[in-house]
Amino acid sequence: MDETVSATAASIADAVNAKARSAREVTDAMLAHVDAVDDRVGAYLTRLHDLARAQADRVDARVAAGEKLPLAGVPLAVKDNMCLTGTRTTCGSKILEHWVAPYTNTAVARMLDAGAIPIGKTNLDEFAMGSSCENSALGVTRNPYDPGCVPGGSSGGSAAAVAANEAAIGLGSDTGGSIREPAAFCNLVGFKPTYGRISRYGLIAFASSLDQIGPFARTVEDAALAYDAMAGHDPMDSTSIDRAVESTADHLRTDLRGLKVGLVREFDTEGLGGEIDAVYKKAYADLEALGAEIVEVGLPSAKYGLATYYLIAPAECSSNLARFDGVRYGLRVDAADVGAMYEATRAAGFGPEVKRRILIGTYALSSGYYDAYYVRAQKARTLIAQDFRTAFASCDLIACPAASSPAFPFDSKSDPYSMYLMDYYTIPMSLAGLPAVSVPCGWVKASADSSPMPMGLQLTSPIFSERLLLGAAHAYERATNHAALRGPAVGAPA
Repeated sequence: MDETVSATAASIADAVNAKARSAREVTDAMLAHVDAVDDRVGAYLTRLHDLARAQADRVDARVAAGEKLPLAGVPLAVKDNMCLTGTRTTCGSKILEHWVAPYTNTAVARMLDAGAIPIGKTNLDEFAMGSSCENSALGVTRNPYDPGCVPGGSSGGSAAAVAANEAAIGLGSDTGGSIREPAAFCNLVGFKPTYGRISRYGLIAFASSLDQIGPFARTVEDAALAYDAMAGHDPMDSTSIDRAVESTADHLRTDLRGLKVGLVREFDTEGLGGEIDAVYKKAYADLEALGAEIVEVGLPSAKYGLATYYLIAPAECSSNLARFDGVRYGLRVDAADVGAMYEATRAAGFGPEVKRRILIGTYALSSGYYDAYYVRAQKARTLIAQDFRTAFASCDLIACPAASSPAFPFDSKSDPYSMYLMDYYTIPMSLAGLPAVSVPCGWVKASADSSPMPMGLQLTSPIFSERLLLGAAHAYERATNHAALRGPAVGAPA
């Protein structure tokens, strides 16, 4: 196997810009690798061979003309809830199984303009609703470190693609943890920027006040390069922040001297089990060894995060998914009248988890229950954001788990509640709109007879402080090097 497929995005871009390797050569090597391994991983719903080669030729022409592209020739995996002109964009749902996007998501367009190569569209929990990628109606995605385990969700396809060396960078969307948890499960860096930092235009909405696009990568430097390419104001997105963006890739740190890192007293890890607790205690000690001052902070309202999220997100989902009615987009099941057609189309097109969340959200917004549920959830959200502001008055960063366990076997969490609990540590940051990143922090056996699986340390910082956050994550990554300790079972270089 060509070792280019396991190279970092930074090294690929350097080689292509220096004309030591062409984007077309990199692309052909990656496409061959995807064809060789993806039937065992299931990362991609659609492979884009012709589009990838055409983009590679355009990149080579631009480089030959003297342009220096920050992501020249970098293979890119795109979560299949992001539109890309002329490609099937399914959201992992039968209702959009054959829908072809007529325009391109802004974040994807910016990645392509920076020189990235679209290898394919990746699997996800249907409409990004899930924590394991088991809710897709269109395929099964396996964890490259243990094919018997889930890759995490909802952005499991993009995470699996990068972990299996089927892309150098993957794009995901994070509503309550859908980048950070799969990154932890797949031994990757997963970064959710401040809400509004990256345009949502062309992202098929789940919960509009929470959804945020971000990258998966094998290094913090690569994640920073992708973020720098995508971030910035977009007039096509009303929630896009019109504020100057600080570059991050050229401001990465090697230590944490001068920084205070807060440990949340409500996020005690002893109840997670001895091995998991030891991994996180060691991670906190490593932060201190890098020069950080460790302080205790409180997030007293964080315990309401799950309940708050699972009212607000389903409420917004029930509104956003009303457009999929058999008239305007995707699947249509004909019936005797319009009402029956709506019912038949949505019954056939949506899976159980999507239906569950639509029902929860519609109930929470209904007459007589709006004030009791939705309004109270919004008040709790405000309290959670206030708690973070108070905590950041005494620290620069907060460190906590990205997930409460390593990747688990398929079908081992059959009830919705146990699956929802997987988002316990990631949801509060989403409700507050904060930037957060998961970085590999160690390995844990899920059971006595299983192989060790990766875990992720979550770091978060105040809004618009991506430079600080990624700089600190880089220092921790370089000092500990957990990601390099074991290669994936599927997709590793021969």
